[in-house]
Amino acid sequence: MELLTIPGQQQGKVWLVGAGPGDVELLTLKAYRILKKADVVLYDALVSDEIMALVPQDAEKIAVGKRAGKHSAAQDEINQLLVTKAFTRKNVVRLKGGDPFIFGRGGEELETLVDAGVEFEVIPGITAASGTSAYAGIPLTHRDYAQGVSFITGHCKLESRPMDWAGYANKQNTLVIYMGILNANIIQAGLMGAGRAADTPVAIVSKATTASQQCFIGTLGELEQLAASPALQMPALMIIGEVVTLREQLNWFNPAQSSTDVISAALLK
Repeated sequence: MELLTIPGQQQGKVWLVGAGPGDVELLTLKAYRILKKADVVLYDALVSDEIMALVPQDAEKIAVGKRAGKHSAAQDEINQLLVTKAFTRKNVVRLKGGDPFIFGRGGEELETLVDAGVEFEVIPGITAASGTSAYAGIPLTHRDYAQGVSFITGHCKLESRPMDWAGYANKQNTLVIYMGILNANIIQAGLMGAGRAADTPVAIVSKATTASQQCFIGTLGELEQLAASPALQMPALMIIGEVVTLREQLNWFNPAQSSTDVISAALLK
């Protein structure tokens, strides 16, 4: 899609904001401050209703979210919208779940703004990997279990894309897979084919940090079966590695007793 420019002087600024993994109280103070003065918000499907409730009532709200198989807006259309709104509004917020620079296409959107001469600022958010692991009681690194961690995307056509399965199969490394549920069989086969043991602990965490959070625990040999559970709701993240064994000991979050809504009402007025 060809980028269209608007004659005249730019009057607005774009704020690329990370909304975090879901819990409204994990939003940063700076993100909260910018949201409260937004004139227009372009938001993704993963942004929680509680966070969207913070947006001023008179602000324009544009849903541009992407879910597997359900894309509501093409990326080039989103890019064009950001440029257009920057020339017609003062405070334009591009609100993304998690962190905009970790599988959020934030860099692509900023490149478009640079080409159009639009002023922007980036507000990082807690990425899904750290938010999910913390609320699931699974430390991503641990001196006794994992000396490193890798974040990868399991989305798109893995059959036609070369993946470093040998590197990802290192048992001293925790593997966090975003958007991998639909390709669980490919991920399982790739890792086991590269030598990762079938009994490697695995967790799939659904709707992390929210009152609907669920954890599906098993092994790498059971990954495809876990991902096919009818109880699994999106979004969901995979954590693969020995650190998953610590969940039973370190799990602290009880979704059924979550008091986020009550706390948020008091703090975020």
